[in-house]
Amino acid sequence: MSKNKKQFVCQSCGSITQKWSGQCLDCQEWNSIEEVLVEKSLPASSRLSGYAGTAGNNAIQTLNNIKKEEHQRYDTGLTELNRVLGDGLVTGSVVLIGGDPGIGKSTILLQTMVHFSQTLDVLYVTGEESPSQIALRAERLSLQQSDLKILSETSVEKIIATAESLSPKIMVIDSIQTIFTEFLNSAPGNVAQVRESAALLTRYAKRTNTAIFLVGHVTKEGAIAGPRVLEHMVDSVLYFEGEVGSRFRVMRAYKNRFGPVNELGIFAMTEKGLREVSNPSAIFLSRNEEPSAGSVIMVTKEGTRPLLVEIQALVDQSFGNYPRRVTLGIEQARLTMLLAVLHRHAGIAMNDQDVYVNAVGGVKVTETASDLAVISAAYSSFRNKILPSDLIIFGEVGLSGEIRPIPNGEERLKEAFKHGFKQAIIPKGNAPRQIQDGLKVIAVSKLSEVIDALSEISH
Repeated sequence: MSKNKKQFVCQSCGSITQKWSGQCLDCQEWNSIEEVLVEKSLPASSRLSGYAGTAGNNAIQTLNNIKKEEHQRYDTGLTELNRVLGDGLVTGSVVLIGGDPGIGKSTILLQTMVHFSQTLDVLYVTGEESPSQIALRAERLSLQQSDLKILSETSVEKIIATAESLSPKIMVIDSIQTIFTEFLNSAPGNVAQVRESAALLTRYAKRTNTAIFLVGHVTKEGAIAGPRVLEHMVDSVLYFEGEVGSRFRVMRAYKNRFGPVNELGIFAMTEKGLREVSNPSAIFLSRNEEPSAGSVIMVTKEGTRPLLVEIQALVDQSFGNYPRRVTLGIEQARLTMLLAVLHRHAGIAMNDQDVYVNAVGGVKVTETASDLAVISAAYSSFRNKILPSDLIIFGEVGLSGEIRPIPNGEERLKEAFKHGFKQAIIPKGNAPRQIQDGLKVIAVSKLSEVIDALSEISH
C-alpha cells in the first residue's frame, strides 16, 4: 500500500514545500506554512477504469430531468432549534455549532440527543469530557433515562470505524478542535488537523446519510477557531450568543443550505437546562415603569420572525479631545454615519457629546431598519424629550437625509399592534394601504420630518 503523502502549503500565497519552515520563501510571510494531507493517487493501470466508473455512476443530467427529492427531517424536540435549522434536522447534514465557553452548546446538544435516542440510534462522541461527566450533566438536567451511546475518543479514524459498526442516524462531535487524524503529525486543534478531521467526518455523513453536529470553539474575536474552509464544508453554521450574566441565549443561523439564513432561536438557561422562550419580544421590552428619555422601540426582522427590540441611547457632554461613540448590538461605524447625517440634514450637532447606544437584551441588530430608531433615541436623550411608551419607530436613513422603506413593513406594524403599540413613525414607502383601527401611522420621507414628528408627540 502506498503511504499518504504530506505537503506543507503556505496559507498566504499557496506555495508548496516538502518541509516546514518559519517563513515562506516566496511571499516572505511568517508562520503561514501549514501541514496538509495529500490524497493517494491512483495507480496508472486503474486510473481510466476508476474514472470510467465514476462517470458511469454520476452521468450528466439536464436540470429539468433531475429527480427532486424532499429532505427527511428529524424533530429535535425544541421548536426554537427546529426554527433555526429550517424546520428540523435534515438527514445527512453536517451542522457546525459555535459559541463562547459555557454558553450552553453541550447542554442543548445533550438535551437534543436524549430526545432523539428515544426513537433513533444516536452516538455522542466526547473529546473533552469523560462519559461520567456527561452522565452527571444528564442527571443534573433531570433528563430521562435513554439508550444514548457515549464514546470518549479523539481519533477520527477510530470514531468513523465505531460509527460504521453502529450505523447511528445522528452523531455529535464535541468538539472538533479535540479530534485528530493519525495521518498528520501536528497536534489536535491545529489548522490542518481541524480541516482534515472535518473533511473525513463530512464525507462519512454524506456517504452514510448520517446527520452530524460539530461543536466548534471560538476565538477572542468571536469567530469559530480553525480555518474558514471549515464553514464552507458544512451545511449549516449556528452561533450561540448571550450576554455575560444573562440567562437568555440567542442561536443564530449564519449559513443554512436547508433553511433561511439569519433565523433566530431564543432560549433561557435554567437549572433544568435550556428552555424555549415562547414570546421573545417580551424579553427585549423589559422597560422601566416610568418612561425615560433616550428609549425607543423598533421592530427588527430576524429570519422569518419580527422582534420588538428596545434601543437605548445616552448622550452626554464629552470632556475629552475625541467624543466617544460606543455601541452594543449595533454597528459602531453606522452610528458615526447617522450622527453625521443628523448634523447635516437636521442641524443637530453632537460633536462635543459622547454617544452610547445599546440594544437591550443582548440581541444584535444587523439590518438597516434600526437607523431611524437609533437617531430617534439619540435625539430623545440629547434634548431630554421622553417619547410615548406606545410609539414604534423603524426605517432606513440615507446619506442625503431621505427615509428609505424596508422589507416587510406591514408585517412589522402588525407585530407592534399586537403588543399594544398605538403610534408608529415609519418610511412613507412602508405606509399601509389600510390602517388598523386604533393605530396612528406617521409616514415620513425626510429626516427633518422625523424630528418635527418627535417634537410634537414627545411628553
